[in-house]
Amino acid sequence: MNMIRSAFRNPPLLTLLLVALVWIVASLSLRGFGAYGHLRYLLELAAVIGIAAAGQTLVILMGGIDLSVGAVITVTAILLPLISPAWDPTGLAGIVAALAIATGIGLMNGAGAAYLRVPPIIMTLAMATFLQGLLVIIAGGSAVTVSNPAVILLGQARPLGIPSGIILWLVVSIVVLLLVHRMPIGARFLALGANPLAARLSGVSVTRNTLVGHTLSGFFAGLTGILVLGMNRQGYVGIGDPYLLTSIAAVVLGGTSILGGRGTYAGTVPGAILLVTTTALITVVNASPGWRSIMFGTLILALLLVSGREARR
Repeated sequence: MNMIRSAFRNPPLLTLLLVALVWIVASLSLRGFGAYGHLRYLLELAAVIGIAAAGQTLVILMGGIDLSVGAVITVTAILLPLISPAWDPTGLAGIVAALAIATGIGLMNGAGAAYLRVPPIIMTLAMATFLQGLLVIIAGGSAVTVSNPAVILLGQARPLGIPSGIILWLVVSIVVLLLVHRMPIGARFLALGANPLAARLSGVSVTRNTLVGHTLSGFFAGLTGILVLGMNRQGYVGIGDPYLLTSIAAVVLGGTSILGGRGTYAGTVPGAILLVTTTALITVVNASPGWRSIMFGTLILALLLVSGREARR
């Protein structure tokens, strides 16, 4: 009983236990679900959401939401094959350039929120709308195929039988957890999300931390775009759209308050796995995309209501 009470007081642990329960039940009831290859595949899909949600977690901890994540992923996946220089046989120059563009977009989001005082949700929504229009002009309705060796290696390689995307997610998880829980900037993010006025009076720079948070969100979205491009071997308009909702949902499912000031990336990790697992189960029972959207929407709304109630206590 004490263990159950402790789990309910620890949202990341509760989400992890829920993932374990779903995996056990599904493995016992659905043939092949618990096979190593299938679980590895689910983790590979969760890695994409988890990396996108890394930046989203940082922004939400500060009390904002980054609605440009999906657009930045798409920008990266489309522009990287177009800007990779022919003189670079490794393809690393194209990756660096694509990440620089994604990071720059995040920086512009932060500048708009910090200097122009535009609410982050509005600033990132405007940026996403602008980028979507720009991509239609650049790519139209055609897909671009990647030939960048480094991108293909990232998306397809399996060192020691482990997909490189999972390894990348592990590295990102360690970095973000250290950033939030072992570095001063993590405490500043939480302080800004909990009470911006008190944080400002305590000497926390709203401008600088807003810039850093949104810049990191752009970087992680760009990293996700490169991984998605490598896994699909092509980029097209809308390829990043599914990761906007899921990046937010993974954060909320992990126990991070949508109002900011409380949470951890340690919860986002099982949150991403839970989302992918749920999607796989819906696919098995042949649920339509409409029912899938209804379920996700209902789940997120319920968690938002719970989060808001806890924040008012």
